[in-house]
Amino acid sequence: MDYSIESAPLEKLQSDCIIVGVYQDQQLSASATSLNSSSQGLIAKIVSRGDISGKNGETVLINAVSGIASDRILLVGLGENKPLSGKDYKKALQAAANSLKKPYIKSVVSALSETPVENRDWSWKARQVVEAFHDVAYQFTTCKSDKTTDSMLEKISIAAPETQAAAAQTGLAQGRAIAEGVALTKLLADLPGNICTPSYIAEQALELGKKHSSLAVSILEEAEMEALGMGALLSVSRGSRQPAKLITINYQGGAKDSKPIVLIGKGLTFDAGGISLKPAPGMDEMKYDMCGGASVLGTLQAAAQLQLPLNIIGLVPSSENLPDGDANKPGDILTSMSGLTIEVLNTDAEGRLLLCDTLTYAERFDPEVVIDLATLTGACLVALGRVPSGLLGNDDALCNDLLAAGDVANDTLWRLPLWEEYQEQLKSNFADMGNVGGKDAGTITAACFLARFAEKFRWAHLDIAGTAWRTGQNKGATGRPVPLLVQYLLNRAQG
Repeated sequence: MDYSIESAPLEKLQSDCIIVGVYQDQQLSASATSLNSSSQGLIAKIVSRGDISGKNGETVLINAVSGIASDRILLVGLGENKPLSGKDYKKALQAAANSLKKPYIKSVVSALSETPVENRDWSWKARQVVEAFHDVAYQFTTCKSDKTTDSMLEKISIAAPETQAAAAQTGLAQGRAIAEGVALTKLLADLPGNICTPSYIAEQALELGKKHSSLAVSILEEAEMEALGMGALLSVSRGSRQPAKLITINYQGGAKDSKPIVLIGKGLTFDAGGISLKPAPGMDEMKYDMCGGASVLGTLQAAAQLQLPLNIIGLVPSSENLPDGDANKPGDILTSMSGLTIEVLNTDAEGRLLLCDTLTYAERFDPEVVIDLATLTGACLVALGRVPSGLLGNDDALCNDLLAAGDVANDTLWRLPLWEEYQEQLKSNFADMGNVGGKDAGTITAACFLARFAEKFRWAHLDIAGTAWRTGQNKGATGRPVPLLVQYLLNRAQG
């Protein structure tokens, strides 16, 4: 997709369609008012006859417009004539992008960035345009013989006055990096498990390193992990013919002596549950159990594109979890890299076994903070649905920074407690801990398990089980939490 900032008068901009906003009670935005004059009152006529009420997310496409250089006008409802919330602005953008999935529309000009949004500037508004249109244009065709997509958009121009062109250009650059990171994440996640294996993810990480000289990529093989004592991580791959991989992506954009931000993403490329086999309905969606790992790749790609002045380490422990004669069995006891022993009470609670050894491995980087992200618990989906991701951690300042980044990115989090009382549920008669804590508070006890391996650094855990992909008719990866993580990194880079 080609993006640009345009400051010429709207009526002179050539495109297949120009997008302007309309408020409730037949009130036109500034751009709509301008085009209304150029088109001999056409927009006012459309609005006055009730074709659009101005409700947020409504759209009307006007064809055969005279008096302007663009071929069509898309009217988008913005709601009440007052500054929009960030979520309502995003809703309007998504509605516009979805309305323009037409084979004859290849170029558009968006004038929606003029819309006042609460506590947001032109840079943010331009960025959201890029993210929304890129997201809607994405369609998985890799495994289809017909590669035709619903959206044929090739060029998006963002209208901005000269006084705001520089800010809009900054937002465009940020939006493109985030959007392309989201697209990479979605593509990896949408691939089936027979293609996207742990080795495949490792290969994609190495390719990312070749494209960006600022990314140094290395892969730990099973023999090396065994030498390090990663008994928890390696136990997960015992039931699979695919060898486990531990991927390290090292981005050095900050000072040499600056401690890194470590991002850990669960990379389970398929999760059948192991011996504790999952039920068949919906099991195909367990290819999405590697969305955390895919998000780490997407986030590191965005950081490299933006040349952020930070040091960042991405760690992706990748495996499959399948039933086999050599697979983990309920009652098995494992020794983790930290030396702590774990009783496997449920082999379907395998993500925490990958993550706990990776958390211990992260200590060698002397991190400033560690953030792990994982499609870890179905309990998080039950508790929070598919709106926010779950957040738990051992440091209030880090958690607050992530919450703030989520609000800006429209990629929200909700913090859950990590109280000592919940640790009682992990007690085992035969090992230092069990890998599950019973049916109550499953998201919290999973984080309590991880917390035991994160005591030497500031740490936060994102449970993205409800937000990393959509199910049903619109099944597919979302690319979350890449926007949140990149916003967190941007905030850090800006001091």
